[in-house]
Amino acid sequence: MTATYSYLLFILLGIFLFCYLVATRSWIKADEKNKQLSPEKDKHSRRDFLYLSSISIGSVGTAAFIWPFLKSMNPAEDTLALGSTEVDLSDISVGQSKTVKWRGKPIFIRRRTQEEISEANSVDVAVLRDPVNDKDRIQKEEWLVLEGICTHLGCVPLGQKMTDTKGEYNGWFCPCHGSHYDTSGRIRKGPAPDNLAVPPYQFISDTIIKIG
Repeated sequence: MTATYSYLLFILLGIFLFCYLVATRSWIKADEKNKQLSPEKDKHSRRDFLYLSSISIGSVGTAAFIWPFLKSMNPAEDTLALGSTEVDLSDISVGQSKTVKWRGKPIFIRRRTQEEISEANSVDVAVLRDPVNDKDRIQKEEWLVLEGICTHLGCVPLGQKMTDTKGEYNGWFCPCHGSHYDTSGRIRKGPAPDNLAVPPYQFISDTIIKIG
C-alpha cells in the first residue's frame, strides 16, 4: 500500500512539473511579445508570472509537507501482518476439527470423513435456503474452512468438539436460537438466513493453509 501511494505521488508530481514547465515556457514567450509591444503590459505580465510561480512552488511545498501525515495514516506492518494467518493442518485427524482466530473471528477447520463428504454432496441444493453446492465452498473435499459465526445474530455454533451437539444435520448447532448447519456449513433449519461464511484462504502446502 505504501509503495502504491509513493508511485501515485511521483506520478502527480511529474504531471505537475510538466504542466508547470509548459506554462512557464508559454509565459516567457508571451512576456517577450509583450515586451516588444508595450512596456506597461510587460510589467503586468511579469507580475502575473511571479504570482503563478509563487502559487506553484507553494503547492509543491504543501504537498511535500502533508505527505508524511498521509503516510502515517497507513496501517503499520505489524497490523497488516494480522490480516492473515497460517495454520498447520498436520495435527488434525480425519473426523476432527480445529478452531483458530483470524481478525478476531473464530475459524472452524474440519477434516471431514468420507461419510460427511457424501452427506454434503447428496443434498438437493434446490431445497436449501442459501443454495450453494458443497464443491463451491471448498478447495479440497476433505477440508472444510468456515467462519464460526452464526449468520443470525453472531453466536458461535457448537460442533467443533467431539462431545458437542451437532444438530440434526451432523454439522453445527447454534444454541442461541436453534440454527442447524450441515456438514458443508449450510443452513438447514432455524432462523439463520445464510450459510456459515467461507473466509478467503489458500493451501500453501498439503498441510498448511493461509487464511486472509
